[in-house]
Amino acid sequence: MKPLTTRLDDRSTLQDLGRASIQIVHDLKNQLNGLKLYATFLRRRIEKSERPEDEHETVMKLIAGLDRAASDLSTIVQYGREIELKCQPGFDIQKVMRSICSRLAPVVCESEMVPITGDFDPTRLTDAFNWISEGALKLRNREGNGVIAVSVKKEDSNERATIEWSGLAAVDHDPFRSFAGSDEIRMSLAAKIVEAHGGSAEYQDRHFVVTLPLSQ
Repeated sequence: MKPLTTRLDDRSTLQDLGRASIQIVHDLKNQLNGLKLYATFLRRRIEKSERPEDEHETVMKLIAGLDRAASDLSTIVQYGREIELKCQPGFDIQKVMRSICSRLAPVVCESEMVPITGDFDPTRLTDAFNWISEGALKLRNREGNGVIAVSVKKEDSNERATIEWSGLAAVDHDPFRSFAGSDEIRMSLAAKIVEAHGGSAEYQDRHFVVTLPLSQ
């Protein structure tokens, strides 16, 4: 193998490797979808015949596993591609976070009901907040009341917003920079979406902290 001789060569090789990896992952997802099709056909055959219940349960677990794997591969493909934003004015971070918290008990929003708006991609940023909140729920500290508290506030003369998830258990790595499982794959993509908006996403002393500029 020819050694890399310049930083430009290194960057070009990594870009080529990244594009190839995305294509490989995309092809693997297609293969998984094919396997799911066959598994679904087998499930229907079992349902129409008098087969033992454990056979039906086994096929259902197989289909669920294929679904999870395909979803993870889709997330990896998204992570490997450039984030394209479709920003709209007036996106209310406070409103979206309250909506997310309302369906993810015991995740609670402890902030005042004051609009905090900016020019953001509604779909992308909502997805990112959902993934981070779901990741926080999986990592919550179960001691005490076991509640994830979310605060949303303006900082730096109202030019930046800070969203903070507290009540997490200690971990020995940064979940925003990890691919150790489905949840952290999505959290890594969430961090990339936040960064595409000019913000940051970090794990700090049992807290998830996201900052976003409210004006560009």
